[in-house]
Amino acid sequence: METKSPRALFFSYLIPSLIGMMLMAINILVDGLFVSHGVGDRALAGVNIAVPIYSILLSISLWIGMGGATLYSIKMGEGEPHKANAIFTQAIIAAIGIVAIIIALSLAFEKEMAYFFGASDAIYPYVHDYLHYILLFGLVFIIENILSIFVRNDGNPVLATISLVVAALLNIVLNYIFIFHLHLGVKGAAFATIIATFIGIIVLLSHFLKPTNLRLVKTRLEPKVVMQVLTIGLPSFIVEASAAVIVIAYNMTFSHFVGEVGITSFAVINYVHVVFIMIFIGVGAALQPITSYHYGARLFERLNVFVRIAVITSFVIGASAFILGLVANDWIIALFGIDNPEVVAYTRSGIVLFFSGYLFLGVNMVFAEFYQSIEKIRLATIIIMMRSLILFLPLLWLLPTFFGARSIWLAFPIAEGLTMLGIFGYVAMKKRSGK
Repeated sequence: METKSPRALFFSYLIPSLIGMMLMAINILVDGLFVSHGVGDRALAGVNIAVPIYSILLSISLWIGMGGATLYSIKMGEGEPHKANAIFTQAIIAAIGIVAIIIALSLAFEKEMAYFFGASDAIYPYVHDYLHYILLFGLVFIIENILSIFVRNDGNPVLATISLVVAALLNIVLNYIFIFHLHLGVKGAAFATIIATFIGIIVLLSHFLKPTNLRLVKTRLEPKVVMQVLTIGLPSFIVEASAAVIVIAYNMTFSHFVGEVGITSFAVINYVHVVFIMIFIGVGAALQPITSYHYGARLFERLNVFVRIAVITSFVIGASAFILGLVANDWIIALFGIDNPEVVAYTRSGIVLFFSGYLFLGVNMVFAEFYQSIEKIRLATIIIMMRSLILFLPLLWLLPTFFGARSIWLAFPIAEGLTMLGIFGYVAMKKRSGK
């Protein structure tokens, strides 16, 4: 951590992290592709309505996982391994307890939740077939994600990536078998994701078969530690939870202003959006253990170098995504087998407008992750709230009200662009004041 060149160290974490996050995204994307081609457009819309529930479960694991892992890395940097492992143990216990309660409540109000999130009578059966089993086995996703985060922070990003590779490949194979050969429909997509994730956990557990710093220790839940974990991890929770809110808000807005064409069109774009979101999260995930360690070791000049590298990297990725949207929008639509002319036309215009947001999204997420990793939680939270709720939600309603249904797609890029301007203004102000 302290002797390797900054660029080499960052990319040694970035490459496995990007591969891992892309494979997590592929797990979701493959579900969409197989459901679209194997079951139909309405099934695709149904799964897209159910995905926010999966995102909420994932947000809990990121909340506790990133909070616990950040604190774990800081304690390791301070030379306190026993305290670090007590944090790991308490993070696992807290996550299982919190998620179990949420899953129980969600199963009790499953139908009401599906309709609230945008389901119609025609789409609800598909929502139920996917959502029910994702909820029943929700703890599998939580444990896999938290283990992956801690294993990466324990200096083994390669194993974290291998587990995701195995899970992603298995998910593709099982989706094909369950949907096209066993004709299980949307249930098949859920079964494939659950089984693949469980195998991913088994791969991650191999980390503990050799000497390692990371281990479960005998401890009790300490409210002070749990609150620290939840406080530090709050921005990660808001990132993922707000992603769920964004999907729900988009579905409700498209339902009101456009109808089923808009919901289906957004489902296509959202599945691709998940891929890019996970890539940007991957950049932040690579930065977090490095900056947390350097912050704990008080190596501040070296820490700033890593932030600059991450910002440049995220902007290059965002610009590449925008160019892809400009030149390959028809290919993206064809990938999902959409042949409804109305849906195709509305999606084509939507991709060009929506993808412009990637010019700003990556930079915003890197700064949020950086401030979180050095325990500046308020700054990280402000960035995330600005881009995902405070600016986005009003824009989502005001734009189509005054400028028509096509302007719905602009809520995301405008919110991200304004947030980035705010970040740059804050950084410039800090430099001028010498802080």
